[in-house]
Amino acid sequence: MDFNEFLTRWQIAYLKIGTRYFLMAGIVFVLFYIIFKKMMLLRRIQSKFPKTKDYGRDIFYSAISVGIFAAVSVSTFTFLKPYTNIYDDINKYGMPYYYFTFIWMFFLHDAYFYWSHRLMHHPKIFKYVHLIHHKSTNPSPWTAYAFHPFEAVIEASIITVIAFSIPTHRSAIFIYTLFQIAYNVYGHLGFEIFPKKFNTHWFGKWLNTSVAHNMHHRYFVKNYGLWTTIWDRMMGTMNERYDEVYQQTTEKK
Repeated sequence: MDFNEFLTRWQIAYLKIGTRYFLMAGIVFVLFYIIFKKMMLLRRIQSKFPKTKDYGRDIFYSAISVGIFAAVSVSTFTFLKPYTNIYDDINKYGMPYYYFTFIWMFFLHDAYFYWSHRLMHHPKIFKYVHLIHHKSTNPSPWTAYAFHPFEAVIEASIITVIAFSIPTHRSAIFIYTLFQIAYNVYGHLGFEIFPKKFNTHWFGKWLNTSVAHNMHHRYFVKNYGLWTTIWDRMMGTMNERYDEVYQQTTEKK
């Protein structure tokens, strides 16, 4: 593959990834920050709203991140594909295995994110890699992909990690990325949409919520998890006030 072909594939990938992200984040932003803004105020995690310049900064860096995601995706599915475990025949391993790969990707990404995220908070690394994302101390849907280019490479590389792990069908990876965008937008929403006491439910206590990640953006420490609170609870990095803040957010009168 020459450079021109790579560039063409990159442009197509940018358009696809960018459309999915900006459409999803845009629709959610319009619903929660414009149309139903007053109705949802009781579920607002931080009372204040981000400033216009915050939205602009996040959209700018999101556009850069999408380009890096596209480059990593094209590289993984073209140059590296012969060396990966990506397969094309969905019947090769059967449907039960196909469904299992979603569970695998979920927990693999959860572990990958937790430890890479903690590493990015190291004092010698933070300002060079992770600071851009944390400029949004009061995140919005546009913050989901607002990364420094170095961080964007780290975030996008989960696709490569998945490709080199167990055999995974390319369509499963595609579906998983849709889920990843949606839950990331929710995590940075600024509102909590899960019901009250969900944080103490036997199932809900293990899922990461918008409140949990919002607290991470606000205080810069603890609550490093992605999809679950498993690693935070295991490693003692769960914010001690999480249940209190979740309760305050979901039980406002």
